[in-house]
Amino acid sequence: MNDMNDMININDVKFDEKGLVPAIVIDDDTGEVLTLAYMNRESLEISLEKKLTCFWSRSRQELWLKGETSGNFQHIRAIKADCDRDALLVYVKPDGAACHLGNYSCFEDFILKPEKESHEKFTICGLMELIKTRKSEKVEGSYTSYLFEKGLDKILKKIGEESSEVIIAAKNSKQETIYELSDLIYHMLVLMADQGIEIKDLILELASRHVIDKKVKQEKMV
Repeated sequence: MNDMNDMININDVKFDEKGLVPAIVIDDDTGEVLTLAYMNRESLEISLEKKLTCFWSRSRQELWLKGETSGNFQHIRAIKADCDRDALLVYVKPDGAACHLGNYSCFEDFILKPEKESHEKFTICGLMELIKTRKSEKVEGSYTSYLFEKGLDKILKKIGEESSEVIIAAKNSKQETIYELSDLIYHMLVLMADQGIEIKDLILELASRHVIDKKVKQEKMV
């Protein structure tokens, strides 16, 4: 992301002959593309003012504030323009489904499928959302639901056990360490969900430490 002083102005956005610019909406937490819509100057101005996505409906020929009728608002965190400034990336925190069919994303149907399954779709944020679902909607036979049912003491006991196993594994092999670290991270996410801690909370905390560390280094140089 550019420095605040390097941000472009809305006047720099190049709208097409119909006064529109394509806006690709992305879930800021997962990185998944949610939808492709179009903005005119007025809808972009509204989006910037309200920090909610507002589009121009080409079929209805009218402004369209996403979520106004469905409740599935998209809270804008950032907007980027491409190098030609004739297309936008809109990073959002969605309240619900992006697609009018009720799907999380409008992009669900493959024209070409990957030859084999990959781990590219897996994200820590996605795993966290699944864990939180297991807390609110108990699933019979689910280990995650079992941990929530047993409560905080059980979760903390597992974190203690997994931490010890990481230490032992680190003395043995890299692959064993990866395996045990994965167990530990999973149980840490369960603890976070139990305590209402979001991944972004950790990111903000780590980022604040990074800023402090940079300031300390600068002071030492002086």
